[in-house]
Amino acid sequence: MPDRLPGALVSLGRSLRLGYRAEPRLLIVGFVTTVAAAAPDALLALALSALVAAVVGHEDRAVLAASLSLGLLVTVGWLLSLASERVNVRLTDRAAVFIESHMARLHIEVPTIEHHERLDYVDRLTLLRDQAATLSELYQMLFSEIGAVLRLVITIAILISVRPVLGLLGLFAIPPVLASHWRAGAERRTEEAVAVHERLARSLFLLGTTADAAKEARVGQVQPMLVRRSAAERLARYRAMARARMITATWVSLGYVCFGAALVAGVGLAASGKDAAAKVVLLLAAGSRLSQYVSQTVRETHLFRSIWLDGSRRLAWLEDYAHAHTPAVDATVPVVLRDGITLEHVSFRYPGTERQVLTDISLKLPAGRVVAIVGENGAGKSTLIKLLCGFYQPTSGRITIDGVDLQAVDIRAWRSTLTGAFQDFVKFEYPLAEAVGIGDLSRLADAAAITAALRKAGADNLVASLGNGLGSQLGASWPDGVELSHGQWQKIALARGFMPEQPLMVVLDEPTSAFDAQAEQEMFDRYAVAAAESARTGQITVLVSHRFSTVRMADLIVVLDGAHVAEAGSHADLMARGGSYAELFAIQAAGYAHTTASEVGSAGG
Repeated sequence: MPDRLPGALVSLGRSLRLGYRAEPRLLIVGFVTTVAAAAPDALLALALSALVAAVVGHEDRAVLAASLSLGLLVTVGWLLSLASERVNVRLTDRAAVFIESHMARLHIEVPTIEHHERLDYVDRLTLLRDQAATLSELYQMLFSEIGAVLRLVITIAILISVRPVLGLLGLFAIPPVLASHWRAGAERRTEEAVAVHERLARSLFLLGTTADAAKEARVGQVQPMLVRRSAAERLARYRAMARARMITATWVSLGYVCFGAALVAGVGLAASGKDAAAKVVLLLAAGSRLSQYVSQTVRETHLFRSIWLDGSRRLAWLEDYAHAHTPAVDATVPVVLRDGITLEHVSFRYPGTERQVLTDISLKLPAGRVVAIVGENGAGKSTLIKLLCGFYQPTSGRITIDGVDLQAVDIRAWRSTLTGAFQDFVKFEYPLAEAVGIGDLSRLADAAAITAALRKAGADNLVASLGNGLGSQLGASWPDGVELSHGQWQKIALARGFMPEQPLMVVLDEPTSAFDAQAEQEMFDRYAVAAAESARTGQITVLVSHRFSTVRMADLIVVLDGAHVAEAGSHADLMARGGSYAELFAIQAAGYAHTTASEVGSAGG
């Protein structure tokens, strides 16, 4: 994100258009009142000088006129400032809602999840999320900045009217303003460089203070370590920022020293000649106001530049990113799968890394079949699921749906035909019916469909155990909420995946990791029957499991090993082949038999 003024102004313009779309009338009124309030404030020095000249000259009418002018300027300035403040508060509140919704839409529009997992993107997004609330104040700050510049212009014009050479005071106001502009950019670059420390410190803090990690943190007694590491990360950020701020503050201070010396010299020049008293008062009033305006301009320039302008630039980056990752498409998603999904020489490595997670994968997932993907941890099973769902695009090769390249179809339309459950499922703390029903928003209020999905997930007893049935509030942190075990949460996630009626692909990525072997087998047996009934739509079920015994029912079993497809075939074929699948199946079967025998022996003893 290079520090270039033209790019910053383009980003600012785009943010201003957002504000205009949010509330055009308030934006215009806020601009007019805020900028107009600057004029009476700057003209006070002129009215005060006229009053002194009238008093010294014993001109009663002039004294009255100057007094009325002074009172009028104060009153008008106060009224405009009050109107500006009220209007800008309303504009800020309205813009906050609009900008937050806009950012949420941008996140939704990006079809991939790369920006959630790449370190450099995550750091930018963290800073942008932190600035989301303050971005709504961008308009008020910009108007104040313009008003401050107008005050400077009027004040310098007044000084020139006293003695042209005094206009040079405006030139001496430039160094602190330029130093402030540079200061904001330098501190922003440092802030982005150390954002990883802030993010890590926040993560460590949450680990030590939230319920999810509370038990393990206390049993392991790691809270002191979490506190130390969090403090160390924040201290690392603090030291880097403090060093940058010290350097930039030194240069800004030098700019103020230059301006102060010029102001003292100007007072000496004004204290001579005709109407010296009025000129000195004018210079003192205007000069002191000039000092105040320069200070205000520098402060607002720094805040505007370091917070709001940088925030608008990060927002523009997210807009550009979302636009760039929404490709033009010309193919439609099929209503029924007739051939299936084909991977043609697909390779993939995560952006910013060199390691191939998948290498030259050529594979056919037949329509109307259950496909199981097995392999050791790190073999690329979940990555393959991400590619099939369109969360990432292959580094090379392509994925086709009934012969049509996945990148040629609207990825959102493709995802509307998908369903399933993932191993890193979300615990939606809603009433039970909602927590399941959001798996298919069109049937969110269909109690029968929700009950059927819960039954398919093996969660019948869960509904019966809750006091309010489908209306039971989930999550102990809510009024009348109930806390569930990890396995119960997983059953709800699984039921959510069973809500859509006729999906083209069902993805089950370790959906029963919290189940025991028997419960998992029973669930998959039930699902195998349901999958057979859905075969008429060409539905493909992709099942990822670490238990080989539960994937025997799959029509096709794919064994991943070292980023490659080691074997593929039915259970019978792979067992007859005697390869890695047969070996691992035998190992797991022996271990399960030993565990069962031990449990029986313990029960008998």
